[in-house]
Parts: sequence; C-alpha cells; structure tokens
Amino acid sequence: MASRAATTTPPFASAARISDSECFPQYTASLKCLEEFSSDKSRCQEHFDVYKECKKREREARLERNKSRSLFS
Repeated sequence: MASRAATTTPPFASAARISDSECFPQYTASLKCLEEFSSDKSRCQEHFDVYKECKKREREARLERNKSRSLFS
C-alpha cells in the first residue's frame, strides 16, 4: 500500500527533475523534433522558442514565490 505522502503532490514542482517541470511537454517536443529531422536545429527553432518561453515563465513564477521567503527583504 502506498503511503499518503507518496500520493500527494507538493504545491510547486521540483526544479530538480525536468520531468517535474511544467515545461516537460515542450522539452520532449523539442527532442522529438531533433530526432525527426536528424538533428537539424534550424527546423526545430519554433519548438526551442516555445520551450524557452515556458522556462522563462516558470522561472519568473518561482522568483515571485520566493520573494516572500527571502531573509533579506
């Protein structure tokens, strides 16, 4: 039987694993594109841009959450 802690999710995703990121679908789409086009990066630029924007939003949200936790503010 699984413990209760294992079945609940934390309020915010861990930054330690890419699979925990909200941007994981964009990450995998980028990799699939590279596989499909034999590592021709120019054909996958749109996927890279979408992933980059997602990571930017994720980082901004994390910084905003951490503002209230800062010891120096």
